[in-house]
Amino acid sequence: MPDLAVGGQAVIEGVMMRSDDRIATAVRIPSGEIKIKTDTFISLTKRHKLLGLPIIRGAVSFIEMLFVGIKSLNFSADVAVSEIEREEAAKNGQEYHEQKRKPNSLLLAATVVLAMGVGITIFFFLPLALSSLLNIQKEALQFNLVAGFIRVALFILYVWGISLLGDFKRVFAYHGAEHKSIFAFESGAKLIPEDVVAYSRRHPRCGTSFILIVAIFAILIYSISDTLFAILTGHAPTLMVRFAIHLALLPLVAGGSYELLKLSGKTRNSPITRVLIAPGLWIQNITTKEPTPDQIEVAIVALESAMGIKESNLLVKRVPV
Repeated sequence: MPDLAVGGQAVIEGVMMRSDDRIATAVRIPSGEIKIKTDTFISLTKRHKLLGLPIIRGAVSFIEMLFVGIKSLNFSADVAVSEIEREEAAKNGQEYHEQKRKPNSLLLAATVVLAMGVGITIFFFLPLALSSLLNIQKEALQFNLVAGFIRVALFILYVWGISLLGDFKRVFAYHGAEHKSIFAFESGAKLIPEDVVAYSRRHPRCGTSFILIVAIFAILIYSISDTLFAILTGHAPTLMVRFAIHLALLPLVAGGSYELLKLSGKTRNSPITRVLIAPGLWIQNITTKEPTPDQIEVAIVALESAMGIKESNLLVKRVPV
């Protein structure tokens, strides 16, 4: 098994893959070609020793991958828009000249902040507010167990809801292609669709599993913090104080969850690990679908480019950085 870290995500009609020093986003266009964009990317956790420490690296990596993920989604959206414009020009008998769209760093940052704001409101504040209606604020463990259950339930409802949308079914199939390709690579298999298709579309290091680990780990951390607050002040925290404390501790929760996820990837055959990752793998039955061979091809191209592997004989069109 290659001793190289690789991860990724599905995008619009494609897959993004990342290695220790590169990010590659491959997108299938109507002509059958695969457009691919490769960027050099070295994590802050690799460039700064302090940021590479356990727990801290998890929080930093979480923020980095939000930026990388949204940037890759924007690229795939730009490709989709370009193809629509190309088709419109062809219908009108006009020559199409593709315009290179420059990335807007400010817009990217604003998108990340907005995404985090919506996520925090729905998956952190709302569970606290609903749990407060039960008048169990003084029972730290009970309160956070209920909040954690609501948090997980909201997440499952969210992914189930979007899985019903037609466009997302293809995205989830590309998600499955991403997992199969990574599994095949980690197993040392030949990266061709005929071999890759045999591997599981559910991967223990998936971001879906990470989110569930965050929800479970949060119950422990937040129960401790709420108990300490009650001991120090003599009363349970109010809703807004509790939310502020939990929000401040979110980097710790994310960092600790990241370490647990890394550990699960290294000890995936352990009985304990299998029990811990089982809920995440189950959720992936919703967030991944069986990919077609052409979708697997796209994932393979992205993986090969990210890892610097000699590419297969596929129709690939590189996009200037």
